[in-house]
Amino acid sequence: MASHSIVFVPFDKAATVESDRSLLEAASEAGIVISSVCGGDGICGRCKMVVREGEVNGDATGLLTREEIRDGVVLACQTYPRTDLTVEIPEETRAGERVEVDKSAQRFRAIHPGITGKPYAKSPLTSKAFLELDEPTLENNLADGQRLEYGVNKATGISAIQAGLKVIRQLPGLLRDNEFKVTATIGRRREIAEVMDVEAGDTSSRNYIAVVDVGTSTIVLHLLNVVEMSTVDAQACFNSQSVYGREVTARIMAAEKKGAQALQELIVEDVNRLVSEVAARNSINLRDITGIVCSGNTTMMHFLLGLPTENIRREPFIATSLEPPPLRAAEVGIKINPRGLLFSVPGIGSWVGGDLTAGILATGLHEMDETAMLIDIGTNGEIIVGNREWLMGCSASTGPALEGASVECGMMAEKGAIENVRFEDGRLKCKVIGDTKPQGLCGSGIIDLVAVMLDAGIIDRAGKFVEGTHPDLESVDGRLRFVIARKTKTLKGTEVYMDQDDIDNIVTAKAAVFAATKIMLDRLNLNISDISRLFIAGGFGNYVDRTNAIKIGLLPDMPVSSIQYVGNTSVWGAKLAALSHEADDALQEIRRNTTYYELMGSSDYVEQFQKARFLPHTDIGLFPSVGKG
Repeated sequence: MASHSIVFVPFDKAATVESDRSLLEAASEAGIVISSVCGGDGICGRCKMVVREGEVNGDATGLLTREEIRDGVVLACQTYPRTDLTVEIPEETRAGERVEVDKSAQRFRAIHPGITGKPYAKSPLTSKAFLELDEPTLENNLADGQRLEYGVNKATGISAIQAGLKVIRQLPGLLRDNEFKVTATIGRRREIAEVMDVEAGDTSSRNYIAVVDVGTSTIVLHLLNVVEMSTVDAQACFNSQSVYGREVTARIMAAEKKGAQALQELIVEDVNRLVSEVAARNSINLRDITGIVCSGNTTMMHFLLGLPTENIRREPFIATSLEPPPLRAAEVGIKINPRGLLFSVPGIGSWVGGDLTAGILATGLHEMDETAMLIDIGTNGEIIVGNREWLMGCSASTGPALEGASVECGMMAEKGAIENVRFEDGRLKCKVIGDTKPQGLCGSGIIDLVAVMLDAGIIDRAGKFVEGTHPDLESVDGRLRFVIARKTKTLKGTEVYMDQDDIDNIVTAKAAVFAATKIMLDRLNLNISDISRLFIAGGFGNYVDRTNAIKIGLLPDMPVSSIQYVGNTSVWGAKLAALSHEADDALQEIRRNTTYYELMGSSDYVEQFQKARFLPHTDIGLFPSVGKG
């Protein structure tokens, strides 16, 4: 198959791709982030580019006007190179320079814990031990391998020890060249400890573990100093897989069409870039990063490990593995110590992943006497209910509306995104990320806007606009929309607004979360009053106004004081496990003791979902605080 060079202006970046790769994929390969939210399905119309030189193939689309087609405008996701190309990427198509995007993503670094878990005994998953071994004699004639194992046992107390062939082969020379004074790196592979590496001299003070939350939207990395049991630094970036869609189902479908390798490479590249940036910033050698602990939803972990994903989305919704064993990080392409280990936080079910297992550990929900709930709101809404005696979890497919996609002026939580909305003296006030002019709405701003429009009577309980209620409610081509910012007041000179389709998508998403919550409680014969605490997890949750989330029926109606933001518990649970074998064992126990409830098998899900498609609900009695208001 022919390959073609594509130059993107004004970036002066280029990529060489085969003729079956779209311009959208080529831009991603060149490191350019595009404001596409449909994953290359040709639906959102946001990936417009202008072909300045060369010839392309592509399907006709109704999302381009005659004038745009005449001027060489194409949808990048539906256009393929026939020759070498020069392609211009308009300002409105760009999601921001990679550096700027990553700067925006830092709000999700979760550098401060949202909740303090119980203290676990120090016993990291990888450790180093300086060994001063006895030199062999006729009387002390142990083989080099056994001498090493004996030294490790004496230094650490570990008895079940193994070493790989590569380590054993280098032992004779290494021991004798260094007077039998060496440092062994030990990794725990479940019940057995492996001598992963042996180095000359004493390097025991240099040992680090990376911890990664592999999120659908954002990837967060923390680097831990194992010796000092501390966090050295943290970094985050938006998941480059978004070129294939903002939610996991679209990416699974993309993997089925294009092969999983492309999606795995993107996520591994993101992780490697974060690792190398943090290591370089702190003058740390990658060889001294001896382990990496990864936590994420089931699909993201499958992509990271290169596991088949197609059965996750097809009934009966079966994962390839929920509890992958420790393996070499190099096997999946992660660049730390060549023999460093990758540990995967175990998942609970096909749609409730290790990020929720880590969340249970981080919040201590599995040790509580009272019954509590944990909700992680993102492209899926995962819900855990339980206490020290039992745990149950389920997942609702919300779609990406609550994270800014499937909303016309929605966007990721980056510079220019409206993140908070309120009315003051009849005027709309907005808080914008980066303290700049707005260019769209991110998830927290979307929830706020729907709530304040409901309060003001601009929309009714069915989520429909009420004509004549506000001067900024206007009709365009027969469709009502509420204008938040006029062209002259925005970053890119285009209006920011919310129309009826946007509200319908938001109501649908919040209904999915609440229906799942209601069904879980019903199955357990519980009322919301039986829930003592509600934990809201995830970077997204940190910025959601609790009162407004209740007002639109996203969260159940309970005292705001009982609702606690706990931040990125995926990272914090994984960090506990990285630094303590006891905590890692607790993750395995949580995974075994949590019942996974498959919502798609629920006979009343459609009924509960339809009831929840009002603001806040068709049964206002479920929301007494809203009814009083």
